[in-house]
Parts: sequence; C-alpha cells; structure tokens
Amino acid sequence: MCGIIGVASKKEQAIPMILQGLKTLEYRGYDSSGIAYFKENQIVITKTKGRISDLEQQINFKETSSLGIGHTRWATHGEANQVNAHPHQVGKITIVHNGIIENYQELKAKLQENGYSFLSSTDTEVACALLDFYYEKTNSVTQAIQAFIHEAKGSYAIGLLCQEEPDTLYAIKKDSPLIVAASNDTNFIASDIPAVLEYTSSYYVLEDEEYAILTKDHITFYDKGGKVLTKEEKHYDASLESPNKGSYPHYMIKEMMEQPDTIWKTMQPFLENGLASLAKLPDLTKYDRIDIVACGTAWHAGLVGKYFLEEYAAIPVDVCLASEYRYKRLFLSPKVLVIFISQSGETADTLAALKRVKEEACHTLGIINVKDSSIARVVDQVIYTKAGCEIAVASTKAFTAQVAILLLLALQAAYQKNLMEEKQVLAVIEEFKHLKDHLTPLLAKRSEYQKIAKELYKQEDIFYLGRGLDYDLMMEGALKLKEISYIPSVCYAAGELKHGTISLVQEETRVIASCTNPLLDPKTMSNLKETKARGAKIYLITNNVELTKDKDIDSVFLLDQTSEFLVPFLVIIPLQFLAYKIALLRQCDIDKPRNLAKAVTVE
Repeated sequence: MCGIIGVASKKEQAIPMILQGLKTLEYRGYDSSGIAYFKENQIVITKTKGRISDLEQQINFKETSSLGIGHTRWATHGEANQVNAHPHQVGKITIVHNGIIENYQELKAKLQENGYSFLSSTDTEVACALLDFYYEKTNSVTQAIQAFIHEAKGSYAIGLLCQEEPDTLYAIKKDSPLIVAASNDTNFIASDIPAVLEYTSSYYVLEDEEYAILTKDHITFYDKGGKVLTKEEKHYDASLESPNKGSYPHYMIKEMMEQPDTIWKTMQPFLENGLASLAKLPDLTKYDRIDIVACGTAWHAGLVGKYFLEEYAAIPVDVCLASEYRYKRLFLSPKVLVIFISQSGETADTLAALKRVKEEACHTLGIINVKDSSIARVVDQVIYTKAGCEIAVASTKAFTAQVAILLLLALQAAYQKNLMEEKQVLAVIEEFKHLKDHLTPLLAKRSEYQKIAKELYKQEDIFYLGRGLDYDLMMEGALKLKEISYIPSVCYAAGELKHGTISLVQEETRVIASCTNPLLDPKTMSNLKETKARGAKIYLITNNVELTKDKDIDSVFLLDQTSEFLVPFLVIIPLQFLAYKIALLRQCDIDKPRNLAKAVTVE
C-alpha cells in the first residue's frame, strides 16, 4: 500500500522529480515518507514522519542529483515514525519497499547470527540486510537480487541503490505493483503510472520475480535466474487520467461530481448501438453459478450486481470477501464463473484469491479500472471501467462505474434468457442514456445535504437501514461515513433490527434509511417506526411520494421515479454527499483518512 518512485536521469533534477512523484502517490500511504539520492558518489537519506509536505521542509533543494529513490508509507510492521520510515540502509544497500516479507523474523534471526543489528521494527530493514548480506558474499547486486528472490517469502516491490554503483537503479517485483517507465532523458520506476505521467506515458510492466536495471541511458529486464527479457513497451492515455483537483477543495467532491460522465463513459461502448452493442458483453447464461470476489466498496458493488443478476437474469450469485474466499473450500467447475472486482487491479486479497482460482477449471472475469494491472493481466477476460484516475481514498466514481458494468451484464443475460422482452431492454437502455438528467439535480442539492449534515456531524453513532437492494446500497453509504468522518456507522437489514440490535436505539439516535421497492417499503417503514417509538430521528431516501407524507419521517430525499436499473445510482448520491459534508464539518482529512490508503496491496 506504500508508494515508490525511482529516477535515473540525464538531468540533475532527480530530487524534485522524486518529490513530485511522491505527491502523486501519497494516496497510497501517508504515515511517513523519505528520499535517498546520490550526491558526489555518496547516498544522502532524508526521511520523516508525516506527509510529503513535512518531508519537503527537510530537503536541501540546493543539492542536485541525477539518481535516487523515494517512498511514502502506509505502516505495516512498526509504528509510523522516522526510524521506521523508508528508505532503509544496511551496509552498502539502500532500499524502498512496498509489500510484506512474511518470513522476516526467520531471516532476521539468521542475519543477527551473521553480525547484523537492526534499528527499526520493519520487515523492510530485514529485506535490506538480506540484500546486503548476499552482496557482501558475491560482490554482485544482481546475484544478491537472485538470492533474495529465492529466499524472501511474501510480497515486494523494491527500489534499490548500491553505494558502489552511483549510476544504477535496481527494481525488484513480486505480488506488489511496480512499473518501469522511460522518457527521452529519464528512466523511472513507480508503483503506479500516474506518478510519472508528467514526464512520460511510455512504460513496461514488471511481472512477479523479475527485476530491472536502470541507468540514465538504458533499461534491462531479467527473470529470477538472470536471463535477459524482452518487454513490450506500452503507452498510457494520460489525457484522461492526470490527477488534478481543478477548482474543487477535495478530490472526493470532484470525483463525485464526475460520476454522470464516468458512468456514461463506462456504459457507452455497450449501449451506443442498442442491442448490438450490449451483445459485446460476455455471455453469462452458460454458467450455473457466479461467484463475485471483492473487498470493501467493490464488495458492495458486487452485492448490487448479485441483486440484479438473480432478480432479472435468474443466475445464482455468491458475493464473497476476497480475504475469506481464498481460504474457504471452493466448489468450482467449468459451469461456474468467478468475477473479480477491483478499482486498482492490485488489491492483494483479491489477487491472491484469483491466483488460487486459476488452479481450478473455471472461467474468470475482471471488472477493473486500471489497464494492465495485475488482476487485469491474470483473469481470462477483463472489462475496464472508465472511472479515470480516482485519488480520494473513499471510492465514489469507481463504485458507480463497477455497478454500471454489473447492471449491463444482468440486463444482457436477462435478454438472452428471454426473461426481459426486447422492448423492456430497449427502454432501460434509453433510461441509461438519460441517466445524467436524473443525477445532475441530485448533485446540485448541496444546501439540502449541508442542512442534514449539520444535524448529524456531532453524533457518536448513526444507524443505516434497508431491505433488498436498499440494504446493499446502505452498506456502502455507512462505509463512506466511517471512512472519512470516523463516526461509527452500522448498517443492518431492516428486518433484523428487532432480533437484537434495536437495543442500541435510544432517544435522538439518528437513522438513515432507503425505501425504493414498493414490495418491501411497507415492511421497512414498519421497522423505522419501531425506531421512532424509541426516540430516533429518521432520514429517508425514497422514490415513493406517498412516504414523504409520513409524519414519523424527519427528513426526506425524494428521488425520481425510474426503472429499478437506475436506482443504485440515484440512492448513492445522497449517501456520498452526506458522508462528505459531515466529514467537512468535523474537519477531517477527507481525501486521506487516518489509517487508510487507496490501493490495498498487502494482505
């Protein structure tokens, strides 16, 4: 979950280039940061607890360098402090690292027996010592890297400098993202392509247990045995992805406002020519069951997908947390499709589950936002969302883009199975084409969201309730509030409330609920009245005008009447805005919430 940048340049601009890259990567971790660079054949290291802005205050910008590495940290082993911050230096080796060395305790004991001592609590310092140990034995960085790959267990993306090679940058990769990029005068390594987009859109993908050697003039790739590899140069469309807040105060609000466009960009290739375009989607009707595997917000998108695939396409669906899926007994066959959902395409738990599934005789499909990411390269088939570069840790536009793909898959499968008539499908397609007309007014209701937020932001806990599809969406709403406002917000299926958890409801408890299904709305309203009888205040999201007249409801967000296929997009907008406005009133760091990072690349 950390961010890595490395520069080997013909120009003496490595320091500002590394710092700029770190700012772009700060969404991957912001507990501490550091930089190492060569100055007059000596490695200079500066690191500190805190953000990149704190690091900049410690840098001597009068110094120049053409070679260096940088790191922004999300703490795994060891608290966030200067000692544990990267880079780490042991002997003649200096590294930055993203990932987890699972056998670091065993390696640490071995190295201590060989005279090494350790200052930090990190697994990274152990990895650095191991590389130094083999370098001292072989006098060869490449042989040290090969020995390291053989002995270290776990995940790692490593940028490496050697004291005796002031013109050379090394990169090593296993199960953590790392790309190599090239411009006319500079070669780079980075955790993510946006870190180098200011300089180049040309890049290469490092696969597991490969390493690269970079100088200002050359890049050479190797497998774990030292065999030279030929890599395909790839090109990234930077025009759509460059991270920029524009006039918005936070990335999150900018990304929320972009949703009408990003949903349409995601859907357009499958809708522009009606049924013919819809037919471009994978055929799900040949499967007896679908497993959807994801984490966090993507898991919630999977729950929405399950509802539509079962309700409209009559395909049984299990939605599984990736961290649980890989360790459970799997009942897979060629008649089972496993769908993996990930914004980054690098989510460690999801990738690990995918690698296990690839050992089975079943088909895999990825719904991914990042081209050429690890999951995208491993699945049998991938559908890319067009959410663009999402920087805020709390996902908004990536979620709605994932939901968009799942709805299209359900719509196509329902049509193929003759469960929806052609005119019904065409009507939904037409609604999708005019979705922006429904979303734009919701995005404009900022004063309404602000008014409710002022009533909620001082609460110590908030309840979210719903049934069916509404329950799935309310879970995502509760997660958004937890992520960025730090208010404990729990979501319950409304019918389960009286089976224990209504004991938590007391005078002035705030309850946020959604009612968008006429068959379930009376039941949900009954549950809400049970909370009202115990002193709760109720905030309702609904498309049912009649419910707005209920005197027990304290505040209502009235949605447009549409087909059910549009409901997920309409319900989620007020939930996202409430979370944002509440966090703003609580003066939270909205884009970079405490203890979180955007790309979860460790298990």
